[in-house]
Amino acid sequence: MKFRFCFPSLSKNQRFKVKHLKTDKFSIIKVNPFESDDALALIRQLDRELIQRYPGEKVNALNLTKVNEDSTVFLVGYLAGQPVACGAVRKLEAQTGEIKRMFVKPEVRGLGLAKLMLARLEQEAVAMDFQVLRLETAARQPEALGLYRKSGYTDIPQFGQYVDNPRSIYLEKRLAP
Repeated sequence: MKFRFCFPSLSKNQRFKVKHLKTDKFSIIKVNPFESDDALALIRQLDRELIQRYPGEKVNALNLTKVNEDSTVFLVGYLAGQPVACGAVRKLEAQTGEIKRMFVKPEVRGLGLAKLMLARLEQEAVAMDFQVLRLETAARQPEALGLYRKSGYTDIPQFGQYVDNPRSIYLEKRLAP
């Protein structure tokens, strides 16, 4: 699969190379979002996109001040050495986790990177002994809804801090050990 767009910050020669990379060059690493400029930049870009999609509405962010290594895993995905994706899984209850801050840069969407990131987040959730993963998203994110539903997530009643949000859509998946 080839890129539909290039990274504008790269030279012409670098852009040619990136255009011809395959997704097997995609790597995902665990990071501490406080110590990772790449994670913070991706989070800021996600927030800007959500503010554009939902003007005047609250963005349900991951509270970074409550992130700790025992209850949250934050991942950054790299393609051609460039940070292009992120996601987190955090503890909700003893055996239940929540997907947060799932994002892929627009210029590399359609390559299957979100599916790879979601699969890795699910692996991390199993390693954290979670049997269930939940998430909150919304109707103005049809690409996210499609990904989650194709990946086995089903609609559930409201949960957690989102119960008063009329635009929210709630999904859950039971994980295989």
